[in-house]
Amino acid sequence: MSAFAPEHPDLPGWRHVYSGKVRDLYEPEDGRDDVVLVVASDRISAYDHVLATEIPDKGRVLTQLSLWWFEQLAGIPNHVIASDAAGGVPAAVEGRAMICRRLVMYPIECIARGYLTGSGLLEYRESRTVCSLPLPEGLVDGSRLDPALFTPSAKAEVGEHDENITYDAVVMTVGDDTAARLRSLTLEIYAAAEAIARDRGILLADTKVEFGLDPATGRVTLGDEVLTPDSSRFWDAALYAPGQAQPSFDKQFVRDWLASSGWDRQSEPPALPADVVDRTRARYIEAYERLTGRTFA
Repeated sequence: MSAFAPEHPDLPGWRHVYSGKVRDLYEPEDGRDDVVLVVASDRISAYDHVLATEIPDKGRVLTQLSLWWFEQLAGIPNHVIASDAAGGVPAAVEGRAMICRRLVMYPIECIARGYLTGSGLLEYRESRTVCSLPLPEGLVDGSRLDPALFTPSAKAEVGEHDENITYDAVVMTVGDDTAARLRSLTLEIYAAAEAIARDRGILLADTKVEFGLDPATGRVTLGDEVLTPDSSRFWDAALYAPGQAQPSFDKQFVRDWLASSGWDRQSEPPALPADVVDRTRARYIEAYERLTGRTFA
């Protein structure tokens, strides 16, 4: 497991309280306890390690793409209050930061799968199930799952791997009503986003979202990021070919290079070469531009 001690910017008026694999969390120095500042860094992780090499502009891509998706999902409550200097975001992190409502986060990674791949494929090959949900024989890497599945996992600490859990385990953790709401919202988000992405020539294979309780409203609220290459698998529809691994708009270049580098996945990861950094950056930006129709600048 890698030692995790990322640098974070000092921001006047804000106190750093936590760093995740990618995001740094701040709270106001004036004592307010209802908002937080969420800053997306350029850090990248792979195989449960945070790499020393960063991907330039990654934090801005994640933040701007999340904000765009929050707009598309306007019917679902989310945690964003402001995203620019006029709204109070420090100028040093403008473009990659959001001021958000402080939520009481549920300890569940809410995952929707519309295609069989990744850890779901591994489980299917062993037991013909995904998160204990039975699936038919004959599915392959990339097979479409219709309807999409809700396959939750338990949140892990930084450096640990999330563990797939059953829906019953979600019920035991958050209760019947909240579990049903988490499942419903997750699948609603997936269905809406899948249709939007498909219209742009991109397949949304799966996505992870997180929710929390908004103490001010009592509502289950969408938090963290949403529908980015870090939290989702996006595939090029023109290249889709079931039965093999699909090219994706994410950090696959990083994973592939690490897998071929001889790294043992236990020691500190090696530094990424410049061409892997450049190709990964380009892939993130391409995902942003194809999905939003906007030019990244």
